[in-house]
Amino acid sequence: MLVLVSVLLVCSSAFISPALAAKVSYFDGFLQNGNFEEGPKPTNLNKTVIKGKHSLPKWEISGLVEYISSGPQPGGMFFAVAHGVHAVRLGNEASISQSIPVKPGSLYSLTFGASRTCAQDEVLRVSVPPLSGDLPLQTLYSSNGGDTYAWGFKATSKVAKVIFHNPGIQEDPTCGPLLDVVAIKELYLPMPTKFNMVKNGDFEEGPHLFHNSTNGVLLPPKQRDLTSPLPGWIIESTKAVKYVDAKHFNVYSGQAAVELVAGRESAIAQVLRTVPGKIYNVTFTVGDAKNGCHGSMMVEAFAGKETLKVPYKSHGKGGFKTASFKFTADTPKTRLTFYSSFYHTRIDDFGTLCGPVLDQVMVLSVKH
Repeated sequence: MLVLVSVLLVCSSAFISPALAAKVSYFDGFLQNGNFEEGPKPTNLNKTVIKGKHSLPKWEISGLVEYISSGPQPGGMFFAVAHGVHAVRLGNEASISQSIPVKPGSLYSLTFGASRTCAQDEVLRVSVPPLSGDLPLQTLYSSNGGDTYAWGFKATSKVAKVIFHNPGIQEDPTCGPLLDVVAIKELYLPMPTKFNMVKNGDFEEGPHLFHNSTNGVLLPPKQRDLTSPLPGWIIESTKAVKYVDAKHFNVYSGQAAVELVAGRESAIAQVLRTVPGKIYNVTFTVGDAKNGCHGSMMVEAFAGKETLKVPYKSHGKGGFKTASFKFTADTPKTRLTFYSSFYHTRIDDFGTLCGPVLDQVMVLSVKH
């Protein structure tokens, strides 16, 4: 156990505040052989197919699993491995798994590179029993095959079994998702403060970000707040939203923000504890990520019976504006929701979805 924890500590988070780091110790980094660069022995390979349950170092495999090298493939296909040289491909009903030490009751986020390899609809099922979630991979958010996802879970025991499974049955049994890197991060659970009723309103607490990736991390749809890879927030839309970092994107404040990349199908929400009849003020910033996303953007915000539409003209070169509105609470719990009104793509790459950036969400009661 100590050996694995030491491995996970190799990539310590750059986004934990010094004050928080002094109180707790979180691990943040690759799973063992999480980039799959340690491959099977040549005797355990039949061309690309791995032979033997334990032949992929540090992983257990089931079914038809291929060990893939980036580049042209037999049959004229080309597989892009965005985070290294090697990856695994999960055929019909195939899976890979690894058991890791965790802290019962703690929240964790898995970050992994995943992409489809065939024209058919493909799904990647991510599980840490008893939790499980299906990620549809038919929507490509970047044209270079470098989509990276995050999925959250709350540990229920001292050991968690992380499973990646292809539940699909395709005519070609080798068709299935490509998995090219896996990391894990223990997440801090933020709480409301007297300065902000919104938990994690600055989005500083979030999933592991690969330092050599310029695509950000996709937060898949239908993530509940108790297990969301973005603590405090619900991803309640039918498409993903993107978690972006200040190293590769324009972020208004701090080290991270959220990019609403799929129009009205890309929404985040948080349920606030409110006092019926009391008035509250909501403030937030809207801008662009300085990633070539251009055009007339609009973010819509909802709380109680109030709605605010915030237009933003983007030239794709960075910039932000602050907006605010007031609402009167009708119930002890009020849902605060944000989404983008329109779809956008990058001006230099029409295959890459993008959108307005949301940051610094704050809610405070208005004193009469």
